[in-house]
Amino acid sequence: MGIEVRPISFPKDTIAFCKVWWTIYRDDPHWVPPLLAERKAFFHPTKNPYYKQAEVQAFIAYRDGKAVGTIGACVDRKVLEHYPGAATFGFFEFVHDEAVAKALLDAAGGWARDRGANRLMGPFNWSSNHEFGLLVDGFQTDPCIANPHNRDYYPAVYAALGLLPAMTWYAYWMDYGPQPPRIARIADRLLERRPEIKLRSVRLDRWDEEMAILKEIYNDAWRDNWGHVAIEMEEFDYLAKSFKPLVATDLCYVVEVHGEPAAVGVTFPDYNQIAKKMNGRVLPFGWAHWVFGKKKVNKLRVFILGVKKDFQHLPLGAPMYAQTWKAGRARKVIGAEASLILHSNVGMRGALEKMGAYIYKTYRAFELPLTEEAPPITHDVGEIVPAKPIGATLVLD
Repeated sequence: MGIEVRPISFPKDTIAFCKVWWTIYRDDPHWVPPLLAERKAFFHPTKNPYYKQAEVQAFIAYRDGKAVGTIGACVDRKVLEHYPGAATFGFFEFVHDEAVAKALLDAAGGWARDRGANRLMGPFNWSSNHEFGLLVDGFQTDPCIANPHNRDYYPAVYAALGLLPAMTWYAYWMDYGPQPPRIARIADRLLERRPEIKLRSVRLDRWDEEMAILKEIYNDAWRDNWGHVAIEMEEFDYLAKSFKPLVATDLCYVVEVHGEPAAVGVTFPDYNQIAKKMNGRVLPFGWAHWVFGKKKVNKLRVFILGVKKDFQHLPLGAPMYAQTWKAGRARKVIGAEASLILHSNVGMRGALEKMGAYIYKTYRAFELPLTEEAPPITHDVGEIVPAKPIGATLVLD
């Protein structure tokens, strides 16, 4: 029968689409299954406001009648504002068979080209405001919460299919130990000498106000980053609501300057350690893993640390790093991941490395020209930095 690629529709085919991934990752010890209830809501065109700004199409590949891969293609008007002619691809999962991957990519590319696209960018699930990036180095550990993971044969297949590296991000790991004295000194000196700068915890009882602050700083701080697209308040509220159960006030901060919110830091306990055991379902027993497993989580992920452009001349990250470090020590975690860090973000990379952090995973985005009008990649893509294993040490200056 060979390979057949079929378009699907959401929400009717959501479970069939997602369940293919269990086949692909069944022998991968580091895969963390998504929660199917969350995926059902995410893909639902009337529940998720993202679909007001984007047209999407997903596909399932079958080989000899068995589902062996998935892909999604997306035309997002916000992406087009920043990258004319670009469509995104994501949810690109496939068994170890280049022909399956090619059939899926051809289907996504054909759909996008029919809608005027001259290239595909990805993987983005569906944009940079969702999960993004292909893991190309650092396959030896589980992904932290809200980060992607993929099979180690994917990078070679991407290359064989003509996908061109377009950008690189790093995930840094920090082994917990004594607080780095340099960061503590910078934080203490800043708050002592500049009394107009205040650090406070996020206020859960003023959720809507806090989310408006976070959205403003997020859109401002990331606006010049490759791949970033501004997020509308309605979608931001939807995504924030899904993350609200993960928020811990000892790990989420706002820095104010003369009373104006200038920077935010959001760190989550790595609840992937629980989700992995739930195997995609809350019922019948998944809830028990959540209830009884939260206190056993021993990793953190620094999810957002952003400073408004007007305040980036100040070391506002230092007090948030210092406070997060203290909170992590109190929780007795073994370490924390800071990700995803754009390769060209030398300021944040330098700050992390001064704290003893080191790269332990590398992610990349790719482009695939669909027409002769597709623009060439002319910017610095970044390098793959060989991963260091968790437990490696760097000398602090």
